[in-house]
Amino acid sequence: MTAPRRGPASRAADALASPVLNNLIGLVGIVTPIVAWLSARGTAKNVLLVAETVIVMVLVGSHIWLRQRFITLRRANNLRSMDDAHYYDLVRAKLENELIADYNAVADGHVQVYAGEVPRLSVMLVNTLVESGSQPQRILAADLTTNPALLTGRRDYLAANRQFLQNGGTINRLFIAFESDLLREDYARDLLNVITHHRDLGVSCGLAVRDRLRADQAVDVVILSRAAALVEEEQGDADYTKGRSTMHFKGVDRWISRFESIWGNGTDSAPTTLRTYETAVRPLLETTWDEDRVRHVVDKL
Repeated sequence: MTAPRRGPASRAADALASPVLNNLIGLVGIVTPIVAWLSARGTAKNVLLVAETVIVMVLVGSHIWLRQRFITLRRANNLRSMDDAHYYDLVRAKLENELIADYNAVADGHVQVYAGEVPRLSVMLVNTLVESGSQPQRILAADLTTNPALLTGRRDYLAANRQFLQNGGTINRLFIAFESDLLREDYARDLLNVITHHRDLGVSCGLAVRDRLRADQAVDVVILSRAAALVEEEQGDADYTKGRSTMHFKGVDRWISRFESIWGNGTDSAPTTLRTYETAVRPLLETTWDEDRVRHVVDKL
């Protein structure tokens, strides 16, 4: 495919934006006043000082024009302040290359993303984890599962998860469900279908009852190694017309601690809770749903 022809205006704009030209003008601006002050002739000195004034005006105008023409992201004042400086810098570079608006906050280590941006950036964060080589190659994900069917529609994100697992990574996914939802046949069927799909990918799954968690534990979050945490603050919908999340590159350990406090170990762990619920519910989905029997099981989770 032949590239479109560039007009004189475009070529002139590129020439004005050239670093070489701007460096040359700056060098002339430095040399000119020196020559002027060394000149013995008053007329020559005046001419050179006028030229210096013009050069300064050109530099100022060029600077203003360049700021209007190009989008730039503020750099972090101290990369070491990020939990994983290498991972953070890769993500920052990707955001800058995509020229996404309103991302200056990335320099502070906390970036808000909205609606349709969330799925795409979720995929980018997972792929960058492989690229960065950050250790451990692990994802911890907690999902407030109010509608399990929504999770099956995130094909690109699931594909990124599959690739991550095939590259040797591990994923622990915690499904957080309300007690009233766990008693419903349609919800149980959709939930277990989603869990089966994730297990087929190689994901370790667990279950927690929302009614028994503290408010700070019941949060939608994806934690990538010790490098970043993507926290959902407003739940999205199937069409991604709403929703808001924040990427955190600082303070990731506190999100890990919250996740691990729910995931647990041994007989009180989230995988054991899921296994208990699943053992009771799967046979009922094949025969006749018995809500009282399910309630008895859920009460003990």
